[in-house]
Parts: sequence; structure tokens; C-alpha cells
Amino acid sequence: MSYNKLIDHTLLKQDATSEQIVKLCEEAKQYDFMSVCVNPAYVPLAASCLKGSDVKVCTVIGFPLGMNLTKTKIQEAELCIAQGAEEIDMVINVGMLKAGHDDYVKEEIKLLKEVAGKLVLKVIIETCLLTDEEKVRVCRLAKEAGADFVKTSTGFSTGGATAHDVKLMRETVGPEMGVKASGGVRTHEDLLAMVEAGASRIGTSNGTKII
Repeated sequence: MSYNKLIDHTLLKQDATSEQIVKLCEEAKQYDFMSVCVNPAYVPLAASCLKGSDVKVCTVIGFPLGMNLTKTKIQEAELCIAQGAEEIDMVINVGMLKAGHDDYVKEEIKLLKEVAGKLVLKVIIETCLLTDEEKVRVCRLAKEAGADFVKTSTGFSTGGATAHDVKLMRETVGPEMGVKASGGVRTHEDLLAMVEAGASRIGTSNGTKII
């Protein structure tokens, strides 16, 4: 089985250069990955590099903390889409979720999905900071708000994806919604474990090595 179309080929490091982004895009075309995932400042460059290919441009909103104002996240998403982003990975406000402000979290996801429209919206829940009960709660909120995917991690917090979390997320959202495992997926074996647990997309900076 070919796993290339499961992979979002990712480079989100703070010191990433334009040359590295061009290389990322060339690799994504060579290996026919689903997307490249880049920070908003590199969306125009990635869109230019990938023009004419079927590799999508994915970007991150409110990254990596998710603590921006909702209006800021909306404007960031609008600007990125206008510049060529085709998939949006937004970070929830984890503090609001942990404080029990579920309406706030759900409304923010709903507003971002309205901006995304027919484009794919993935909701980064940062599993390493949540209890299992909180993971279930936020996955339900994301589904109710109309998101297309729930995603484990930014890769910039205290931990990444685990098979346990992916399985829990899949059981919560059901078979139709996407589950993206991101953070610490470095080997072919890691990828297989995430897919077996229920992941339908993999975010990794090791895509070429894995394939």
C-alpha cells in the first residue's frame, strides 16, 4: 500500500529559510504527498512552488499556542487563503477548554470553518496538555462545529502523537471525520501504528525518510 497521500510534508521551525521551503515543495512533488504544511509567511512561496501540481498548501493558524484573539485567527486564515492556502490547521485555545468554556472553543472552530468554507479545516487540540475526558470533549466540539479533522499536536509542546490518543479521537469522532496524527511520527513503523489506531492523515517532517 502507498502511504504518500496520507502525509502532510511539514516544516514549521522558526528558523526555516525560503530555500528550505522550496526544497520541501520539491520533495512533496517528487513523492506526491498530500500537502506541504508551512507557516503563514511562507504560504505565497509554497503556492508558487506547487502551482500546477496536486500537492496542496496547508498552513497553521494561531500557531503554536492557540492563544490569539479569535478575530486574529479569522483574519490570519482569510489572508492565508487569499494567498493560496488550501488547508487550514488551527490551534484551539487550550486554556479556555480546560476552564470549561466549551461554547467559546466551539464557536471559534465554527467561525474558522465558515472562513475555510469548502477547504479542509483541521483542529489541533494539543493532546499532551489534555486529560482523556478533555480530549473527548474537544473532539465532540470540533465535530459539532463542522471541522473536517481533529489533529493531535503542534509538535511544539510537551509531547506529540500517541496511538492511544489517535484511537480515542477516532472512537470519539466516528469513521467519517478525519484524524491527523502529528508530532513525533518519524519512522515507517510510527506511521503504521498511527494508521492502525485510526489516523487518516500524518503530519511529519520525515516524510521522505518514511516513504
